[in-house]
Amino acid sequence: MGDGGGYTTMDLLRSEPMQLAQLIIPIESAHCTVSYLGDLGLFQFKDLNAEKSPFQRTYAGQIKRCGEMARKLRFFREQMVKAGLLPSARSTINSNIDLDDLEVKLGELEAELLEINANNERLQRAYTELLEYKLVLQKAGEFFYSAQSIAAAQQKEFEVQQTGEGSIDSPLLLEQEMVTDPSKQVKLGFVSGLVPREKSMAFERIMFRATRGNVFLKQALVDDPVVDPVSGEKVEKNVFVIFFSGERAKIKILKICDAFGANRYPFTDDLGKQYQMITEVSGRLSELKTTIDAGLLHRSNLLRTIGYEYEQWNILVKKEKSIYTTLNMLSFDVTKKCLVAEGWCPVFASNQIQNALQQASFDSNSQVGAIFQVLQAKESPPTYFRTNKFTSAFQEIVDAYGVAKYQEANPGVYTIVTFPFLFAVMFGDWGHGICLLLATLYFILREKKFSSQKLGDIIEMTFGGRYVILMMAIFSIYTGLIYNEFFSVPFELFGPSAYGCRDHSCGDVTTMGLIKVHDTYPFGVDPTWHGTRSELPFLNSLKMKMSILLGVVQMNLGIILSYFNAKFFNDNLNIWYQFVPQMIFLNSLFGYLSLLIIVKWCTGSQADLYHVMIYMFLSPTDDLGENQLFSGQKFLQILLLFSALVAVPWMLFPKPFLLKKQYEERHQGQLYAMLHSTDDPLEEQLQHDSHGHEEFEFSEFFVHQLIHTIEFVLGAVSNTASYLRLWALSLAHSELSSVFYDKVLLLAWGYNNVIILVIGIIVFVFATIGVLLVMETLSAFLHALRLHWVEFQSKFYEGNGYKFSPFSFALVSEEDE
Repeated sequence: MGDGGGYTTMDLLRSEPMQLAQLIIPIESAHCTVSYLGDLGLFQFKDLNAEKSPFQRTYAGQIKRCGEMARKLRFFREQMVKAGLLPSARSTINSNIDLDDLEVKLGELEAELLEINANNERLQRAYTELLEYKLVLQKAGEFFYSAQSIAAAQQKEFEVQQTGEGSIDSPLLLEQEMVTDPSKQVKLGFVSGLVPREKSMAFERIMFRATRGNVFLKQALVDDPVVDPVSGEKVEKNVFVIFFSGERAKIKILKICDAFGANRYPFTDDLGKQYQMITEVSGRLSELKTTIDAGLLHRSNLLRTIGYEYEQWNILVKKEKSIYTTLNMLSFDVTKKCLVAEGWCPVFASNQIQNALQQASFDSNSQVGAIFQVLQAKESPPTYFRTNKFTSAFQEIVDAYGVAKYQEANPGVYTIVTFPFLFAVMFGDWGHGICLLLATLYFILREKKFSSQKLGDIIEMTFGGRYVILMMAIFSIYTGLIYNEFFSVPFELFGPSAYGCRDHSCGDVTTMGLIKVHDTYPFGVDPTWHGTRSELPFLNSLKMKMSILLGVVQMNLGIILSYFNAKFFNDNLNIWYQFVPQMIFLNSLFGYLSLLIIVKWCTGSQADLYHVMIYMFLSPTDDLGENQLFSGQKFLQILLLFSALVAVPWMLFPKPFLLKKQYEERHQGQLYAMLHSTDDPLEEQLQHDSHGHEEFEFSEFFVHQLIHTIEFVLGAVSNTASYLRLWALSLAHSELSSVFYDKVLLLAWGYNNVIILVIGIIVFVFATIGVLLVMETLSAFLHALRLHWVEFQSKFYEGNGYKFSPFSFALVSEEDE
C-alpha cells in the first residue's frame, strides 16, 4: 500500500501531517483519475465551483443519467422484495461493463418488467372479477331456485283448490284475482353483485330510503374473504340481489352501487343458462390461473436474473455518480483542455497519489500526464487520525465532543485506558464484569457475521462499541477484585482474611471485636469488612478519597497536555502564563489535599482533613494541633495558599498585555515594509485591507482571559467535586447488588420451598440483568463520558477542527446503506 513509511506507524497523539495539493488533469483521463483516487481514498477534493448551482455544472447530465439508473435499480429491488427474492451477494464481478450499455440494458429490463406487471395486474383483476362473478351466480342462483320452488308449491296448491268443488264460502272473484291477463302483469328487473360487508347495512338503508321502499333486497354472506378487483386486498363481502320496478328506480340503484363500491355482475333467471354460465366461468378461471402462473414464473425468472447482477450494477452506478459529482467540483483551466483540482491529502500519501495519477494516464491512453503539486495553505488543514477497529470507537467518543484542531494533542490516546477505568471504578464487581465480558465476546467472535448484516439501532450501537465494552468489562473485573465483590459477595481469593473474632458476636457488631490473626490481605479489600457495621463508613472513606486522587491526577494530566500543545505550536505565552499558574493553583489546593490523603493512609493518623482544608483558608496562621500530619505543615500551607493567590492574577493580567505588545511590534514592522511598496497602489490597498482585518481589540482579549481565568478557578473546585460521582455511583452499585442478593436470593432460599426459590432466582436474574447490567452500565458510561468531556478535555482540548473526508468509494457505499 504505497511507500514503506506510509503505513508502518500509527500516531494517534497528533493527527497526520496534511498538505494542500493541486492536480492538473487532462480531460481525457479525468474520469479514470478520479476513479483511481476514489479507490485509494486519501484525497479530499475542494469544491472550486461553489458559486454554480448543480444544474450549471459541466457533468450535470451524467449525474442525471446515473440518478435515473439508480431509480431503476431501486425499482428492481422493490420488485425483488415483493417477490421474496434477495439480490445475490456472490455476483460475478465484471469490470468491463460500459455505463452506456448498462443504461440501455436497465431501460429494456424496466420496460419488460413493467409490461409483465401490467399484464399480470390485468389478468389478476380479470381473475378476481370472475371469482366474484362465480360467487354471484352461485348465491343468486340459490335465491331464484328457492323462489321458484316456493312459487311452484303455491301454484300446485292453487290448482288443487280449483279442481275441488267450490263451497259457498269460496270468494266469488277468486278466479279473477288469481288469473289475470298476462299483458297487464308488471315485469320486475333485478341487479346482482357484491358489496363490502362493513357497508352492507348502510347500503340497504340508503337503498330503501332512496326508492321509498319500492325495492326488494336480498343478501347472502360469503364465507371467506374475497380479493377486491379494484384494491387487490382481501375484503369480506355479501352477495346481493335487488328487485325493482321502473327505469328511474334502476338509475338510482346503479348510482348507489357505484357510491358504495359494489361490483355489479349480469345474471339471468333461467336455470339452464345459469348452469351454462357457471361452467363457462369455471373454464375461464382455470385458463386464467394457468396464464397467471406462467406469467409469475417468467417474472420470477427475470427478477432472479436481475438479482445475480444487481449488486454489481448498483456499485457501478454509485461509483459513477460519485465520480461525476466529484468532477463537478473541478474547474477548467484557461485552455479548456485540462481540469484543475485542489484538495487535502496526508503527506505520507503523496507517492501513492502520484502513482495513481500515472496509472490513470497510462490506462486512458492520455498523451499528457497529470501534474501533482503542493500549494501553500492559508486555512487550517483537516484532522485525520488513522484508526483501526479497536481504536475507532474510542476516537468516536472524543469526536462526539468535537473534532481535534489540526495536530492538537488527541485525548483519544488516553481515553483508551482512562475511560474504561473510570467506568470500572463506578461499576466494580467482577461477577458483573464477567457477564459484560461474555456478552461482548459474543459480538467480537461473530463480528464478521454481524458486520455484513443490517442490525437494529441499539444492537448496531452496541456492536460498534464492542471493544469499548470489552475494555470496560476487563477493568470492571479488576476493580471488582479490588473491592472484593462478586454479585456483592466477598471471597478469600488471595488468601485468608487478616482478621478473626475474639468472640462469636463480634462479626455483627463492629470491627473493634476483631483481632489481626494473619498477614495483611494481599490484594484488595479484606473480605471481613463485608457485613460488619463499620463496612459502609470504611468503604465510603476509601472510595471518596480515591475519587479525589483519581480526579486530581486526571486534571493534572489535562494541564500537562496543554503544555505539550503549547510547546508543539511554539506558544510560549500559554506555557508561562497559562500552564504554569494553572499547575500552581490546582496543586496548591487539591494537590495538597491529595498529599494529605496519602500521608494519612501511610501514617494511620486520626487528623480531620475537612478541618485542615477549611481552616487553611479561614485561619492559616493558627496551630494545627492534633490535625498536624507532619512537621512544617503550617508553613507549607501558608506558602501554598500564597502561591494559589498569586497564580490567579498571573493567569489574568500578563497575557493580554503581552499579546498587545506583540501586535504593536508586528504592526510597526508592517508599516516599515509598506514604505518600500508605495509605488504599487494595488498592493498598498491589499496591505491596508489585511491590516484593517486583523485589528487588535484589547478589551475583547482581556474579557476573554478574564472569563477563562474565572472558569478555571471555579472549575478547579467544581471539577474536583465532580469526581466524587465515582464514589457515589460505586456505592449505589454495590448497595443495589447487595439488596438484590440479600432481599431476593437469600430471602427466597430461607423459605425452604422449591417454587419460591425458583421465583426468587428468576427475579434475581432479571433484576441483575435489567438494573445492574443495563441501567447501571448506561449510567456509569454516561458519567465517565461527562468526566472526560468536561473535567479532563476542558483543560487542554479546543476541539474546533474538522474531519478529513476523502473521496472514497468505500465511504460512498457506507453512506448510501
